[in-house]
Amino acid sequence: MIKILSVDDELDLELLLTQYFRRKIRKGEYEFYFAHNGVEAMQMLLQHPDIDIVLSDINMPEMDGLTLLKKIKDRNNPALKVVMVSAYGEMSNIRQAMNNGAFDFATKPIDLEDLERTIEKAREEIEFVKQSQKEHGQLVDLKADLSLAAEVQSAILPNKFPPFPDVASEVDIHATIKPAKDVGGDFYDFFRIDDDHLGFVIADVSGKGVPAALFMTMSYTLLRFTGTRSLTPVTTVSQSNDMLSKESFDSMFVTVFYGVYCISTGEMRYVNAGHNPPYIIKVNGNVDVLPNSNNICMGVTEGFPYQESILKLEKGDMLVAFTDGVTEACDPSNNLYGEGRLESLLATLRDNTTQEVTSAIDNAVNAHANGAEQSDDITIMAIKRK
Repeated sequence: MIKILSVDDELDLELLLTQYFRRKIRKGEYEFYFAHNGVEAMQMLLQHPDIDIVLSDINMPEMDGLTLLKKIKDRNNPALKVVMVSAYGEMSNIRQAMNNGAFDFATKPIDLEDLERTIEKAREEIEFVKQSQKEHGQLVDLKADLSLAAEVQSAILPNKFPPFPDVASEVDIHATIKPAKDVGGDFYDFFRIDDDHLGFVIADVSGKGVPAALFMTMSYTLLRFTGTRSLTPVTTVSQSNDMLSKESFDSMFVTVFYGVYCISTGEMRYVNAGHNPPYIIKVNGNVDVLPNSNNICMGVTEGFPYQESILKLEKGDMLVAFTDGVTEACDPSNNLYGEGRLESLLATLRDNTTQEVTSAIDNAVNAHANGAEQSDDITIMAIKRK
């Protein structure tokens, strides 16, 4: 139903409109309201804020049509359309009304067929505006939901450092994450398995946005749930992969580097499931990259025979893991940051804390990007045996 307010001091116009549009009124397509000057019109608009169209005469007592038009425009309702009605000889007033935002005009004596076409044209415009307003409201709601989702994502990741104060004198851990969108697909985690063992993970979900965020949450939950119950990384990754593969949607997968670190010995057992190989900054300053893995990403297929590897951190050694948002960060000319720059930077950081290392990498990537838009999540994690 289109709700129309006719504003005119000529009382016979009410009878004319209700008689001509009687069929549309009976069918519930049109509903008319009437006022005799601008003051009454404003009162009517307050009582019926859902009025869609105002048909307003220009010359009226108490408040004329041009003043009424200005007051309606001040209400800032783009879905409310004003059609001005005046004698043909008052074209200067009609022109002023159109310049001030009137939707259309009609001249007296009113051609009712032409007025009906004008009303229908206004109906189309009103429906478009209302649909746009609805979609805008949905976008605002979605933005709020994404903001809340980003807060939830951030809250589930460890963000207090040192994460394990009772062993801070033996192992130094730090991690950072910077999503490219409101929500992201990267994550990291570390947790106690027992008094002498820590589980840790860094991962990167395929895709972007909300689907990646949902898959990230599922992957994070499975790895933490299974990891706290096993000292064997291959068991944790295999069980998580089987469950994730059953629930995988839209062919999504996740690259994972998952390990179990022994605090007392520095031994690290790990599974690299399709992730970027981390680096080891040796106490002597050398930078070694871990061997590439033949393991596939998690979530691709059930029953994959993952293989486990072992390394040992000597006192002063540091493992630095990252997602490909680091090495694939681009400058304005689309030059990648790359492994070479990262290795050169790591070679200067052997005496630094893990927090200094993650900050140094983040700062270097930012400097390389030089204002270019971030296209992928950037996550960095460092573990140092003291």
